[in-house]
Amino acid sequence: MSKTIKAAVLGMALAIHAPLAFAQERDTATEAGNEELVRGFYDSFFNKHDTSAASVVADGYIQHNPYVPDGKDPFVDYFTGYFAENPEARNEIVRSVASGDLVWLHVHSTNGAGDRGQAVVDIFRVENGKIVEHWDVIQDVPEEAANGNTMF
Repeated sequence: MSKTIKAAVLGMALAIHAPLAFAQERDTATEAGNEELVRGFYDSFFNKHDTSAASVVADGYIQHNPYVPDGKDPFVDYFTGYFAENPEARNEIVRSVASGDLVWLHVHSTNGAGDRGQAVVDIFRVENGKIVEHWDVIQDVPEEAANGNTMF
């Protein structure tokens, strides 16, 4: 068999085997647990404004939103003030996914009945049953769109 054919056969074998190997290595139970942890925290904290839900946030919490400080206590302090000023703030989780130690939430965030709100993608990293890191991307929901699709 020529080197070219051997290389092609090897490449095909790797292409077929690699996704199977990856799927076998995933810990779907941990991923499901991480997703449940984050969804429960998010609903209690951001919808019920129950800051005690931050018990699942690590003390050394790393925050990538430039307006919110690092650390669990500064995070709770920031949102305690925010909730006092915005008692109608709500965040509907539209969809979520977990992969490894990351959980993504696609959220419709509003600040009262008449607010179109914002589309948010929150990304959390979970380690040993604690939320240790967060990123987000936030976009205002426009009055009119250039297409007939919603942001959700």
